[in-house]
Amino acid sequence: MSTQGRSYNDAIDALNSLQTPYAIIEARRKAGIRPDAASISEMRVYLRRIGYSPSDLDRLNVLHVAGTKGKGSTCAFAASILSHYQKVQGIPRKIGLFTSPHLIAVRERIRINGHPISEEVFARYFFEVWDLLGRAEEVEIARASEEKGKGERETSGVPMATRPIYSRYLTLMSYHVFLKEGVDAAVYETGIGGEYDATNIVERPVATGISTLGIDHVFALGDTLEKIAWHKAGIMKAGSAAFTIEQVPEAAAELKKRAKEKGVDLIVLDIDCRLKGVNVRPDAVFQKKNASLGVALAEAVLSKMDPIFKPSLEKLPKEFVDGIEQVVWRGRCEVKVEGPVVWHIDGAHTVDSLKMASKWFAGECASRKGPRALIFNQQGRSEAIDFLEGMITALKSQGQGSFEHVVFCTNVTYAATGYKRDFVNYQYDPKAIEALTAQRQFAEKWSALDPAAKVTVMPTIEEAINHVRGLSRSGALNGQETVQALITGSLHLVGGALGILEGADAL
Repeated sequence: MSTQGRSYNDAIDALNSLQTPYAIIEARRKAGIRPDAASISEMRVYLRRIGYSPSDLDRLNVLHVAGTKGKGSTCAFAASILSHYQKVQGIPRKIGLFTSPHLIAVRERIRINGHPISEEVFARYFFEVWDLLGRAEEVEIARASEEKGKGERETSGVPMATRPIYSRYLTLMSYHVFLKEGVDAAVYETGIGGEYDATNIVERPVATGISTLGIDHVFALGDTLEKIAWHKAGIMKAGSAAFTIEQVPEAAAELKKRAKEKGVDLIVLDIDCRLKGVNVRPDAVFQKKNASLGVALAEAVLSKMDPIFKPSLEKLPKEFVDGIEQVVWRGRCEVKVEGPVVWHIDGAHTVDSLKMASKWFAGECASRKGPRALIFNQQGRSEAIDFLEGMITALKSQGQGSFEHVVFCTNVTYAATGYKRDFVNYQYDPKAIEALTAQRQFAEKWSALDPAAKVTVMPTIEEAINHVRGLSRSGALNGQETVQALITGSLHLVGGALGILEGADAL
């Protein structure tokens, strides 16, 4: 099972071949084909083909997190708390973190003890899974042929592909990596939804957490909060602790209903009173809710793994405080000073999260002088045009004006060379990207909402950043002023921007 001669770049190229092309996505959308229970049954078959059963995943002591907003931050808090506890107490031995999407490099999605696995390790395990799936299918085809039956190659009457699609492949690979590397506590963020998400083949998580719910991924999950909550609640399991935070009434009622059906005691958390005096960043209610959920999840797994750990009702242990205060979650509420430009970077993909990002930006630069610039994109999401008005309204609600300069760009990274390999995405209409269709629609909408703004459309992230940098050299600044820039929207945009600003290969 040698991976000799096959590099990280080879692995990424092979992985990109598992993306579902835009034309097929559109055909499925028009036909109304959505993820269903077959997704889970297929994942179980793939897991068996690489040599595991769902019960093997129990060794990972999984903390499983779903939600619309804040699920990534919740995972980051839980993993950071466990990491600081590990440094002092030696438990857990190894901590895994599986999240999506990546910001710069695919390998960021699979982390051990806080660090993305190396290119060498990624390539080795990627091709181990690749080869195992290829050989397993050959064996099953031969067996099915001998038996003159269909065998397990078909699930629900639909032939299975040799390998799962992009995101599911990475999920499958993460199980293999964590089990081979001896991970004994793993934090898993769902991709989309929960009930039919590839991560949901974990049958006995130690605990599950559901962060704030809102309207997103309408085609896959439904167009009401009740439908979305139904999907997210799918990660709750009987016998496992289950936590959520305050939700809007429709979502709360559905979570409560599904918990009862599953025989789960769902605990609804208030903001943890023990966070008083703890430096949660940003200092906002939504982040304190995420931290509270992260604390509850970490306490659940440590109560199982460490015989001497006993949660205190009065005060958080120092390891917990350090884990919260020193958490690193890139691309969320980051501020980077680059000479005369102050970059504010926050990935946000729903109307509510974009309003929060705008308010955060307004608070950060309220005491600073200088022109304001926005770089934004949400590719392939027609509803994103309606997000723009919410951003302007959010800024005005803070008693501040809007942006003097607005740039809409694609997620293409570089002007000369195009996408970084890890950013190649076949799921969007290439013709629309080349024609800047969405970007021109955004520009037209923003100009109608705010005629005073200088609106620009750029074909790449690099050119958008250079355009904003140019504002500091164009006589737009006076005296002690700096350009206040917000990069928000797609995490692919945010990741590409961070890669350019830092010259980094992974975060």
